[in-house]
Amino acid sequence: MGVSGSGKSTLAAGLAQREGWPLLEGDTFHPRANIVKMQAGIPLTDEDRWPWLRAIAAKMDELRAGGQSAVVACSTLKRSYRDILIGKRPDTVLVYLRAPQDLIARRMAGRKGHFMPPALLESQFATLEEPGPDEAPIIVDTSASPDAALAEAIRQLQARGIPEPSP
Repeated sequence: MGVSGSGKSTLAAGLAQREGWPLLEGDTFHPRANIVKMQAGIPLTDEDRWPWLRAIAAKMDELRAGGQSAVVACSTLKRSYRDILIGKRPDTVLVYLRAPQDLIARRMAGRKGHFMPPALLESQFATLEEPGPDEAPIIVDTSASPDAALAEAIRQLQARGIPEPSP
């Protein structure tokens, strides 16, 4: 989880590839209306986000029912959003990616072809409710290289026994 430009897609793809797990890229679950709104520079409301989050949660449940682990890249900026994705899934681990706002703004300005304009970054930070200790987040500073962030996320996941060692 984290604001747009924090490195969610890059880190999630690296972790999914390393573990051989499916990647659920949250952006692909947005209905067209949400994408059009963001492209126009209009921040999403909670009402815009609920169906999007429920669609991701449904896919998570489908994979879990089949005994599969997965990596989900999703902003989940508010606790109420994380409650939809994590609330009834105690085996889900929250990885929170953070970096200074000015660095993320520079990254977003350099992106090509993404529907999320840099102008919405301020609204992302305004909406962000950092996870509390009760959510037991893994916190990864993504200021350094993507490889360093991935290595740190893996280190912290392994410290929690994830993934479980092969027999």
